[in-house]
Amino acid sequence: MTVTLDVAEGVGTLRLDRPPMNALDVATQDRLRELAEEATRRDDVRAVVIYGGERVFAAGADIKEMQNMDHTAMVLRSRGLQDAFTAVARIPKPVVAAITGYALGGGCELALCADYRIAADNAKLGQPEILLGLIPGAGGTQRLPRLVGPSKAKDLIFTGRMVKADDALAIGLVDRVVPAAEVYEQAHTWAAKLAQGPAVALRAAKEAVDVGLETDIDTGLAVERNWFAGLFATEDRERGMRSFVEEGPGKAKFL
Repeated sequence: MTVTLDVAEGVGTLRLDRPPMNALDVATQDRLRELAEEATRRDDVRAVVIYGGERVFAAGADIKEMQNMDHTAMVLRSRGLQDAFTAVARIPKPVVAAITGYALGGGCELALCADYRIAADNAKLGQPEILLGLIPGAGGTQRLPRLVGPSKAKDLIFTGRMVKADDALAIGLVDRVVPAAEVYEQAHTWAAKLAQGPAVALRAAKEAVDVGLETDIDTGLAVERNWFAGLFATEDRERGMRSFVEEGPGKAKFL
């Protein structure tokens, strides 16, 4: 399998495994969508790590495969490409990308689908599609500017240049830079901590933020208001408030 889902301590690891560079061919894209949807459904998966292994996250699309596709073929395939990445972005649980080595093109776009990005100090990220006479097609023109702002996104997309981990951190493309040997461990620790939290409230927080970014503030506030009130019907809310009153803040256990 080119992508696997392994679960431990409430954390599901979506592991890309297509040596040597984890090129995202059609089969890998489809498998990624299937497992993202499985992670969404499974109650034992409470947070997710996206990981490409110790050497590389994903170096982009399979160019040899794409070279043989004409306009008609890509019209038919482009929706499937975007759907695979959207399935990851819409996992209603905390998702962290553990980025090692190259995260280029589709690899960078996959990292953009996470809620949080931890990069190795030797990682390199970028959207080099322009160098092939193309533009990003798996969400890069949409998710990248929402994350780093339009001018920084246009710089990366127009030039196709790669940025090193520290530069990616400076522009907000990644959230933390750590030694390469610690990337997965730190990503799993981040995810495992959140996996112990209130699952419905985390889902609500993610949806409220994501929907709010896509709409006007009044609609976003309505989404927040409805979720906020709705959480008063959950056991986690009862448990959290009872623990706060009886034991003080930050001691509630939700599992």
